[in-house]
Amino acid sequence: MIHHIVGKQHNSKMCFVCGLKNKFGIHAHFYVTENQELIALFTPSEEHQSYPGRLHGGIASAILDETIGRAILNKYEEEVWGVTIDLNVKFKKSIPLNEELKVVGRITSENSRMFEGTGEIILQNGDVAVTASGKYLKVPLEKITDFDKEENEWRIVELKTDPKKIET
Repeated sequence: MIHHIVGKQHNSKMCFVCGLKNKFGIHAHFYVTENQELIALFTPSEEHQSYPGRLHGGIASAILDETIGRAILNKYEEEVWGVTIDLNVKFKKSIPLNEELKVVGRITSENSRMFEGTGEIILQNGDVAVTASGKYLKVPLEKITDFDKEENEWRIVELKTDPKKIET
């Protein structure tokens, strides 16, 4: 399936998933599709392994949690943040290191206080390696943490390699 990219979400400085200056992070970039799904692109390295040559399951869970949770940002002009209540992850295939992975997340339902979503990690050959479903509480950022957007370098980072479309 071909997804046309209509926007890009913010990165930060030190977040494990999206932090571009976190030397141990996975440095994911998040792209908004025409149907309001969110696709994260990242390439895991040796620092992210469990068994040699394989991505750690906790990191697979983290990227799925982040991608599903961030998908709510696609629906609103103002930033809406999700705090994970429940995350269910199913591992189907091992995930290799040093190859770009695609993570797709979407919102499946929401009300004024919560939202639910699903997602999957897709290997380069198109196989689904991991699936997840989650439930999130909508919480204003100021109730989660003190977050200075400038200090944390919360911004959209344009790359020359940003795709115009992504095939899954």
